Amino acid sequence: MEYVKFDKVSLKGHPTLDEKWVQDRIAADPTILGLGDLVLKDKERAQPHAGRLDLLLQDADSVHRYEVEIQLGATDESHIIRTIEYWDVERKRYPQYDHTAVLVAENITSRFLNVIGLFNGFIPLVAIQMKVLKYEDKVSLDFTTVLGRVTLGLVDEDEDSEPTDRAYWEKRGSKATVAMADELLEFIRTFDPNLELKYNKFYIGLAKEGKPFNFVVFRPKKNFLRLEPRLEQSEQTQERLEAAGLDVMDYEDRWGRYRIRLGKGDAKKHAEFLKGLLEEAHGVAE
Repeated sequence: MEYVKFDKVSLKGHPTLDEKWVQDRIAADPTILGLGDLVLKDKERAQPHAGRLDLLLQDADSVHRYEVEIQLGATDESHIIRTIEYWDVERKRYPQYDHTAVLVAENITSRFLNVIGLFNGFIPLVAIQMKVLKYEDKVSLDFTTVLGRVTLGLVDEDEDSEPTDRAYWEKRGSKATVAMADELLEFIRTFDPNLELKYNKFYIGLAKEGKPFNFVVFRPKKNFLRLEPRLEQSEQTQERLEAAGLDVMDYEDRWGRYRIRLGKGDAKKHAEFLKGLLEEAHGVAE
């Protein structure tokens, strides 16, 4: 294999490689941004009283959308404000989707990286630095995420979540689905015997010595239980879950959790796989 040295090309002021060229490259293959299996939803999308959004991308397998703004040269205040403004317009117009603002620029300076960092967690924002590399008469684009999306804990996962009791969940779900949480707790106790169920208003979590330890939460419904282990999303994990024959729902980006629907007998049927999955989530959380 031959080593080849590439030259870096500045797009700011380039006679032919302009913002539209970058926009067209991303539109043709949104996966080059490194944000997953994305597809193009719209380009130069008109915004009410707010100009045009460069690109609207959507995850092929979920309800996650990305509002992408492209900037040549170094980041500046106007592009940061514009990116957030477009994100805000889209999330209000289409609240059924999970939205993330994305700023793509040639040079994301430390100053503006700090400014963007102040929003992250409150506003789901990703900063991506791009480079154009040239070899002879060929060019390529390289994208590096310098600030990934950070999600702060919301009320649903706050350790001060309003407590309830078992009877509340047996009424909201059913005795059978709450009993499934007991069954899964026994799996967990094979590697951490000090954990117990903690009944909250929005979910059944776990507690250790009285303190929340929610590497997995349970949401009993009338006819099934939703198991939600906190694990980073990856193709490998998705393939493992599907290969095991589990009913896998959309990944929950906001909480960073997989969502698995378990029906009657599923916990016993998939016992060994679920024990391993829960232990993996436990190890990541520790």
